[in-house]
Amino acid sequence: MNEQDIDSWKGRTFVAEEVLSERLIATYRATLAPYLAEVGDGEAPLASHWCLFPTEAPMAELGDDGHPKTYPHLPPPPLPRRMWAGGSLEFVSPLRIGDKVRRTTTLSDIQHKQGRSGELWFMAVDHVYDTDRGVAIRERQDIVYRAPVEPKAKPAAGQKAKTGAEPDRLPVLWQVETPPTLLVRYCSLLFNSHRIHFDLPYATEVEGYEGLVVHGPLQASLLLNGVATTLGHTPTRFSYRGQLPAIGGRRLDVCVAPQDAGSFHTRSAGGIHMSGQAEG
Repeated sequence: MNEQDIDSWKGRTFVAEEVLSERLIATYRATLAPYLAEVGDGEAPLASHWCLFPTEAPMAELGDDGHPKTYPHLPPPPLPRRMWAGGSLEFVSPLRIGDKVRRTTTLSDIQHKQGRSGELWFMAVDHVYDTDRGVAIRERQDIVYRAPVEPKAKPAAGQKAKTGAEPDRLPVLWQVETPPTLLVRYCSLLFNSHRIHFDLPYATEVEGYEGLVVHGPLQASLLLNGVATTLGHTPTRFSYRGQLPAIGGRRLDVCVAPQDAGSFHTRSAGGIHMSGQAEG
């Protein structure tokens, strides 16, 4: 598929529906507790909406990396390495357990760039989640596609990310262990079979990571719940950006600004992995 064909996907809209079941919420709580913010009776825990609407690709339709070769709301991959780079959320009203959730997805932007690490494709995906009560969440996801790495390549030394707050002054709210069992359970929640999260030889020898990789949405889920815990309520807006891959097996610190929870990040001995801002 050429660049013109990929650009033709811009503006396309896709709709999906799913019930936010008690079983899904129970397994989500069992995986992330005790790192969840309190919510009202009958309300779904924060970030559990990311467990809805998995791409149910048959085994024969998976790529070498374990991802589906194609997604219904995205053009065929222009490059093989697909990553969740960041995004933003606006919370309008809570989702409730048992809700029939409708997600309307629009591919809002596509950009082709040449970066220091080579060719890059950026795609912005907008989601609107609504129920019979109206809109619950508006979301933007930023996805990046990258070229493959050389086999057994060593990961580049990461530079410490700048976050708009002094990283070492942000207090640690939670210290989260990241064993393979956590990564596999979260894969199961999302029906995510990307091998970087559970196949150590593939992650290190093919993709060039130092170990298994902690999911971007898992880090964002911890951050969102940490911010809501610090604020005492769900923020109106929440944005996050991946900085460096977080490697499984290392303790992940969830750090939130002490006063208004406006700044936050995850960090480990390897540096800052995800950072962002919250409002409201």
